[in-house]
Amino acid sequence: MRTRGAIVRSAPGPYEVVELEVADPTHGEVQVRLVAAGLCHSDDHIAVGDSPVAIYPFALGHEGAGVVTKVGPGVDDLAEGDHVVFSFLPACGRCRWCASGMQNLCDEGGKVWMAPEVPRVRLTDGTPVGQMCGVSAFMEVTTISARSAVKIPADIPLDKACLVGCGVATGWGASVNSAATRPGDVVIVMGIGGIGINAVQGAAHAGATTVIAVDPVDFKREQAKLFGATHSFATMDEAAELARQYSNGQGADAAVVTVGIVDSEHIGQAFAAIRKGGTAVVTGLGNGATTGAPINLSELTLYQKRIQGSLFGQCNPTADIPALLEMYRSGHLNLDDIVTRTYSLDEIGQGYEDMHAGRNLRGVVLFD
Repeated sequence: MRTRGAIVRSAPGPYEVVELEVADPTHGEVQVRLVAAGLCHSDDHIAVGDSPVAIYPFALGHEGAGVVTKVGPGVDDLAEGDHVVFSFLPACGRCRWCASGMQNLCDEGGKVWMAPEVPRVRLTDGTPVGQMCGVSAFMEVTTISARSAVKIPADIPLDKACLVGCGVATGWGASVNSAATRPGDVVIVMGIGGIGINAVQGAAHAGATTVIAVDPVDFKREQAKLFGATHSFATMDEAAELARQYSNGQGADAAVVTVGIVDSEHIGQAFAAIRKGGTAVVTGLGNGATTGAPINLSELTLYQKRIQGSLFGQCNPTADIPALLEMYRSGHLNLDDIVTRTYSLDEIGQGYEDMHAGRNLRGVVLFD
């Protein structure tokens, strides 16, 4: 069938909303009518060229939610009319990582993360079109693997549910899982966007008594207080100094790096801000060609400091997406205040301009 979606034809390149042909689902696949999709920075990394892909045109979007409209053979856990949140990391349930409770590292997810390698071409515009994370959420209708769809209760608004498919789980999990925040901890969150704001509320939820938000944008520092930040600063130097005051001069228990484009200096600042035995969590993305970080090697060994990468907040999609939505439904997770503005599909370029200008915590595309 014909549908509309947002693509880039090159990197760097502008977002274009075009008509595409989307294939019907075959074995193990479902077709989904999108209701909402979050404007995550990861998609913009592709558009600006930070994360090159192997095929163009490339259809973007991975933080989405919608309604199943068609079900292919071999799918027995989803039906037409089901409400689903996309998991940009499909979980096979059988590989070593899934079997060990680390679905975020599933071998199937490794094949589709920012790559065109899906079992078959599902999108065309006369030539094959790559599919972001195997889902392409900036589409009115898309066909995906059933392993990339997590069924959710029908009473949860899809414009809020879409957020847990990436930004919420990634940020919340970075503080709760990757940093292993405990009651009484001091946590610094560097970068208050769609992921950082959830790292703030994750740290607060886990019991941190001092949660320090760091961002150069006044609006984001103010918003962080709504999600549990006890202090906010424009620079890491200020945050690290306060952390030492609250820890007998030791430093923060954890520093979570969620800036839009991570560079070596950010990791060095986070490492310098943590105490002995502390953890610097890195969940933001940078240019794939960047290597190295200015860290003190003696502190790495003698202070037992740890640098911890964090993909999807070390969450398990099939378990944690429903759990986070249940937290929202019971009033223990704030999703309502994350969305600063909504956009139509045709306004997607404006949405990313607003993101770069620091006007949004999270923008969301709403489909008709």
